[in-house]
This record gives sequence, structure tokens and C-alpha cells, in this order.
Amino acid sequence: GMVSNWTKIPPPLFNKVVIVLIDALRDDFVFGSKGKQFMPYTTQVVEKGTSYSFIAEAKPPTVTMPRIKALMTGSIPGFIDVVVNLNSPVLLDDNLIWQAKTAGKRIIFYGDETWVKLFPKHFVEYDGTTSFFVSDFTEVDDNVTRHLDRVLKREDWDLLILHYLGLDHIGHMTGPNSPLVGPKLREMDNILKKIHISLLSKVEEASLPNLLVVCGDHGMSETGSHGGSSEGEVHTPLLFISSAFEKRSGSLTQPERVQQTDLASTLAVGLGLPISRNSVGNLILPVVRGKTMREQLRFVHLNGFQLSRLLQENTPAYEKDPGYEHFKIAEKSHGNWIKLYLEGNNSEILLNLGKKVLKQYLEALKTLSSSLSKQVAQYDMYSMMVGAVIIIEVLLLLLLSVPKALSRRAEFEVPLSPPLFSLLFYLMCLMLCAVHVIVCTSAESSCYFCSVSWLTAVGVMMLVSALMCGILSAIAKNFENSQLPPKNPVVSSSSWSEIDVLILAGTIGHVLSLGASSFIEEEHQTWYFLTNTLCLVLCQELCRNNFLLKECDQQHSSIVKPNFGSTGEMSQCKNIDIPAEGNSKLGKATSSSEFIKGSDKWISLATPWIILICCRLLRSLNQTGVQWAHRPDFGHWLTSSEHKPELSFLAAVSLLLIFFLVQRRCSLVSKIAMALGLLGVYSYRAAIGNVVFPWQHGGKDISKGITEARFVYVFVLGIIFTGTKDLLKSQVISGDSSVKNTGLWEIYSGLVLLAALLFRPHNLPVLVFCLLIQTMMTKYIWRPLKFDAAQITIMHYWFGQAFFYFQGNSNGIATVDVSAGFVGLESYVEIPAIFLTAFATYAGPFLWAIHLLCYLSSEVSRNSAAVGHGCFCYALMRSIPVAIYVVLVTGLRYHLFIWSVFSPKLLYEGVHVFITAAICLFFTAMDQNHFHKVQD
Repeated sequence: GMVSNWTKIPPPLFNKVVIVLIDALRDDFVFGSKGKQFMPYTTQVVEKGTSYSFIAEAKPPTVTMPRIKALMTGSIPGFIDVVVNLNSPVLLDDNLIWQAKTAGKRIIFYGDETWVKLFPKHFVEYDGTTSFFVSDFTEVDDNVTRHLDRVLKREDWDLLILHYLGLDHIGHMTGPNSPLVGPKLREMDNILKKIHISLLSKVEEASLPNLLVVCGDHGMSETGSHGGSSEGEVHTPLLFISSAFEKRSGSLTQPERVQQTDLASTLAVGLGLPISRNSVGNLILPVVRGKTMREQLRFVHLNGFQLSRLLQENTPAYEKDPGYEHFKIAEKSHGNWIKLYLEGNNSEILLNLGKKVLKQYLEALKTLSSSLSKQVAQYDMYSMMVGAVIIIEVLLLLLLSVPKALSRRAEFEVPLSPPLFSLLFYLMCLMLCAVHVIVCTSAESSCYFCSVSWLTAVGVMMLVSALMCGILSAIAKNFENSQLPPKNPVVSSSSWSEIDVLILAGTIGHVLSLGASSFIEEEHQTWYFLTNTLCLVLCQELCRNNFLLKECDQQHSSIVKPNFGSTGEMSQCKNIDIPAEGNSKLGKATSSSEFIKGSDKWISLATPWIILICCRLLRSLNQTGVQWAHRPDFGHWLTSSEHKPELSFLAAVSLLLIFFLVQRRCSLVSKIAMALGLLGVYSYRAAIGNVVFPWQHGGKDISKGITEARFVYVFVLGIIFTGTKDLLKSQVISGDSSVKNTGLWEIYSGLVLLAALLFRPHNLPVLVFCLLIQTMMTKYIWRPLKFDAAQITIMHYWFGQAFFYFQGNSNGIATVDVSAGFVGLESYVEIPAIFLTAFATYAGPFLWAIHLLCYLSSEVSRNSAAVGHGCFCYALMRSIPVAIYVVLVTGLRYHLFIWSVFSPKLLYEGVHVFITAAICLFFTAMDQNHFHKVQD
């Protein structure tokens, strides 16, 4: 009438709403060939029933908890939700569930317990199931379905939410092309049929129609995982089925694409609720198309008003935003239409003008939503800057400590005690505390660092000040040392070998490549290139040492030992952990010629080429990255059901080769345990249906393989315990290096056995080639060429990074093999699941790092500082890219691919830093030189 009623919420359009969320439901599972074959009822409703079909696009990260938040709040969650996904906190943002509860709606939920954690005390009835126990395909869904018959007969609910997890678990374990997918889709189809028929039977009793919504939270990649931004992961079906809609006629065209965040706005209108405050979604218009033009305009105006208000809160210059301008124009046109309508004008002009206004509103909504999606990320810059400063300070301290850390004594001392009593330290503390007070009292938005206790904040300020004073002290000491005359001025050691140049150029090149999204997506290519180039340089070194020996003798017969006082970072401490006779190039050449005799010489020359062949074969096993990840690879061929005999043969041969390569340095007890453990690995894979025994005929019942996996765990722990016992004996009682070396190798062997258990069968050749390359490089490259500990450490680091990608990993969350975390577990146990998943993901870098420790400890020709040098270089090689990347990603925080490319990489880097810290602690514990210094 004459008074504006736009502030009142329109009445609901539907009586009862059922939301069926099928976890990891890809769009082609409904709209593709699988839908026609396995979901006939759903396909019939989509093509000929009273329904509307869409493809909903999810934003990365495509994991469950952030997607539920997006569906219910209409907002775009932050990337930290990938980590929080493990233990979801209460959702405090305005959301559909809270609005429905406030409005008196009775909500029932069955399914993934993530909903119960996000919305506690919101459901009148619920039954949560564990989402992370991915080896459960049936019970997890049966626990949802068992409630259906009883609930559908009742009338004491308004909103029913069902979250089915079985399909997602099948994807994690066996992939989207598994024979288990079809029966699961058929099961889902029967459930949807039951719900739809039940809702149709209730239509006559109710004044309003009912609504069935079918959707997925995310899809799955070609390997069955999710978390990234590939088409299979971000595209999910979204179906609205109701007797209120017109019956479809004709063949189904390609469904229209909408955003996943649009569901929250659409359901809010459908249930007669306010649209969530932070929603960036648009109303899906076909759902309300059956209503009058006035009602449709009112719905889109409400949506536009909510979006424009959100824009005002987040953008100071909101009036200049194109979306806001379009909305105001549409609002004015809407006012003119209302005037004509109230005058009783029912002509064609009114209808055409209404359609024009509707179109204006939809364009404004699209522009507003797009603008808000880009601005939705609010960064806590103060906290980010504090963290970045600490990281950079630590890196600078490491770099300034290079001369002493790589000296003969391998001393790494951070000069913190003198600065702690200096005037500069206290002045910096006061200044930083003053800055903290100013920032926290003037900050408009919430800040994490401002919310911590004052004691913690002052502690951080003291740390920053102490590190800065330590840096200044280290710079002063280095400057003083550079002014002193060298102890041996005859020769300087500033000459760089080809290996040194390659290491420096490769490190700098890799760090610089982190600023480009394409290089991060395809980072595996960088590491493949660097390891291949390293092999070629090693080949040149071997040729020089084998064929240019006499010439080398003539040229270097008068050379004296180089000193160690130069300032070149990579060359200043060259060969300092090798005895004097091996320090000069003459010494290296002579020792090489003595070591390599007869056939060994030719094997040594062939080694780099054999390694290149191995790396080329491994590249064909798993396609990774983004650009070419969709291409078929040997791994896909092996994992297809028709090639199970070939996969079984490959797995059996791989396990035999692993035993042959590992057992050589183990004790007899560990050899027996290793053999039985590897037999248990094959039995486990046979039990869960990945491989078959030769005598197996016909279909065998597939189990979870819990007994077989635990059988292997017993041997893993037994071997590691035996190795730990030998280590303790060598450290505390005897001090015998041979006992220590055996202990270290047995711990390494136990970890290899664990990796064999967690790796999928087609990935076992990765483990074989890893051991083969380590064995060949130890015998035919590192020992003959007498590289120093720093060079050998960096080679280990490079190959560890390459093997991370050879496993099939990438910088996307989707390639994390979650199923590895549940091998041998009957239910979800958080700590073991996280440990096993992390180990399986980083097995390549981890095994190469432990092998480095075994090698440096076993080399009697090196002095005791070698392990300390290796530890320091490994920490430095990890710190340089991490520190630079943190700075780069902070600067690129508004980049188009910040969430899909840069953020997942930052998450990988963070976890890798924790693993490196654990490795360095182990190195320090095994450092005999450090042990004696502590005793002194």
C-alpha cells in the first residue's frame, strides 16, 4: 500500500525442506554417463520432473568444513579453515541454521559430525558420524539412512539435513573410477527416491509445497582426493526438486552455472528468513520464478540491499563501486514500477518494465557479489608483519653464522647473551612495546596479536629485539674477522667448482620462481630440471677424475692446501670435513683413482645416466602439477581394475627389491623382521583388494586389512626399537661408531618399511628407485669424488624435493593421500592419523634426510664436524625459500590466485618446516662432536 514494507521478511515459500548433501558428489556423477547408469530416478526427475538443475562452483579450498560454512553463511571462508577442518570450532558468523532456529524452525540433522561441531545446540535431534575414518564406506551412510523411515513419517520438523560421506571415502581410497562408485551412487539414488516420494505424499496435507535440495560440498579429482581447484573438485550438482515448479519438457540442456554461496540466499528466501549478514551469494531466480513479478522484484531487492550494506561495511568508497551504482539505478526503476502497479496498470508495458527491472537487479547482484568476493579477505597485517620480521631475522642469523657453522669445529652460537644486557636491546623493547600499544588501540578491525596477553606480547617484542641485537653483533664480529690478516696468505680458496655454481644458481633460481603462480603450480618441473642438471655435472666430475688424472697430476703437483678464511658462502669451507690429503684437487683425484678400479670405474661413469633413466621413469609414473595433471600416466593404468595382475606383480617385485637394498647393513634380527614386515605389506594390500595373490581365484571378500597392517606396525616398531637401543648403547656406554651406524641404518630401515606400508601399491617403485639412487650415489659418486658435507647435504635436499613430487604430490591440497592416515586404524584417532598422513606425504624428503645422517655418520674419513655441517646446511636450505616465500606471499595477498595457488603452497611449506625442525633435532642428538662439546 502507501507505506513501504520492505523491512518485513516475506513469508516462506516452502513448508518442509530436506537438504541431502552427498560428500564429494561431482557434477558428472549426476549429469554425466554415470548418472544415467547408476542414478536413473534422479536423472528422470532432472530431465522430466518438477526440478531445476545447476552446476554449483565451489571456491578453494575444497574441503568439507569450509564448504559447509560457504553453503550455510553464503560467505567465502579463509584458507586457514583447511587446518581447522581437523577439529571444527563453533561457527559464530550469521548463518542459515542460526536464523532458522531463531525463527522457531525445528531442525534435524544426521551425518558428518562437522555440522554438530559448527552448530552445537541448534538441532532438536541429531546423530553425527566420523568424517575422517575414510576406510568406512557403508556403516557411515547406514547410520544416516537408518533414521529416514521414522523421520519422514513425522511432522515435528521443518528442516531436515542429511550429510552422506560414503562416496567421499570411496574416492579417497580407490578414486572416482572405482567399481565401488556405481553401487554407492545407486544407493544414493534410492534414498533420494524415498525422500522425494515421501515429500510428494505430504503436499496435499500442507498449504505450502515441500522442497528437496540435492548438492555436494565439493567434487573429487581424478585421483579421488580434493582440496584444490581442478574442475572435478570445484564443480558439484545442485538440484531443487519441488511440486511448486513447472514440469520440465524436452531434453536437458547443459545446466546453468551458479556459485555455491548462492544456496544460502536462495534457501533464506525459500524459508522466509533474513539473508545472512556476510553472504556474498545471489538469489537463484528460477526457484522463485513461479511467484508474481512484484514478489520476485521484492526478493531480488532484499538480496541487493543486503549485498550493498555488506559493501558499505567493507569498502570506504562504496558509492563509486559499479555494483552499488547499478543497484541504485535498479532500485529507482523498481520505485517507478511500484507506482505503475499501484495505479492498477496491468498492461503489457508493466510486465515488460518488470522484466527490465528484474534484469537490472540481477546484473547489479552479479557485480556486487563479484566485487565483494574479491574484497572479502581482510588481512591481519600487524600480526603478519610481526611473524615475517621474526622469520627474516632468523634467516639473517643463519646466513651470518655460515663461516663458523661450517668451520672445522662446526660452531653455531647465536650471540644473544651480550645484547641482552645492552642499552640498544632495552631501547628496542621500549620502542616496539610503544608501537604495539599504538597499533592495538587504533586498530579498527580485530587483530590476533593484539588479542594475546600482555605477557606474551612483551615476550615476542623481547625476542624480536634480541634477534636484531644478535644480528648486529654477528655483523660486527664478521667485520672484525675480515680485517684480520689471513693465517695462510699464500693461497686463497675462492675458486668455485661447477657443483658450487650449480648449487648457488639453483637455489637462487628456485627462490625467485616462487613469485610466479605458474612456477608454483608446476614446481615439480623446477626440481626435475635441477636434479637432471646435477646428474650431468656429476658426470663431468667423474669423467674429469677418471680420464684427466695424469694432466691433473702435472698441473697440481705443487699446489698446497687451501686455507678456510675466504668469504665465499659455498666455497669458503670446501672439504673442511675431509682429511688433508683429500682437500686439494690432486688429493681428490688420487683417492678417486685408488678407489675406482676395473669394472667399478665404468659403473661409476654410468651412474649419473642410470639415475637420469630412473628419474625419467618416475616422471611417467605420476602426472602432477596443474597443467598436465589430467593426462593419463602409468600410475592410472596400473590402478585400473583390469590391470590388477600387473600391479600385483610390480608390487611384489618392488617389495623384494626394497628388502635387497635395505637389508645389507641390518642385523640378522632386523633382516628377519624386515622380510616379514614386507610380506605383511603385500598381505595388507591383498586384504583391501588392491593386489591379488597368485593362488587367488574368483572374488575375495575385501576387508579393512586392520590385522595385516598392525602386523606390519609391530615389525616397524621392533626394527626402530632395535636401532634406538644400538644408538643409546653407542652414545652412553661404548662409543663404538659401528654400533651407532648400525642403529641409525636400522631406524632408517624401519621408516622405509613404514613408507612401504603407507604408499599405494603403484607408488612402491618410487621407494625402490629412491633406495637404488641412494645406494649408487653413495658407492660410485660421493665416496670417490670426496664431496664435502655441505655439498652432499644439498644434493640430498634436492633429491628429497624431487621425490616429494615423484610420489604424485603437488602444491595443491588435493594430492594429499588422506587414506594413508587410517591404515590399521579401526576408528578415527587424531594424533596417529595426522602423523601417518604427514609421513606418507613427506616420505621422500624425510627418507633422504635420514639417509644423509646415516651417510655422514658412517664416513670414517670425515671428521666429527660433518654431521653438524649437514644439519646446518639442511636447516639453511629449508629456511631460505620459506623466509622469502613468506615475504612474497604477503606482498601478493591480493593476487588473483592467492587462495588457489599461493595459500596451499604456504601450508605445505609450514608443515615441511616442522618436519625439518624434527630432522635437525635428530641430527643434533646424533652429532658426536656436539655431544662431546656439551660434556666439555
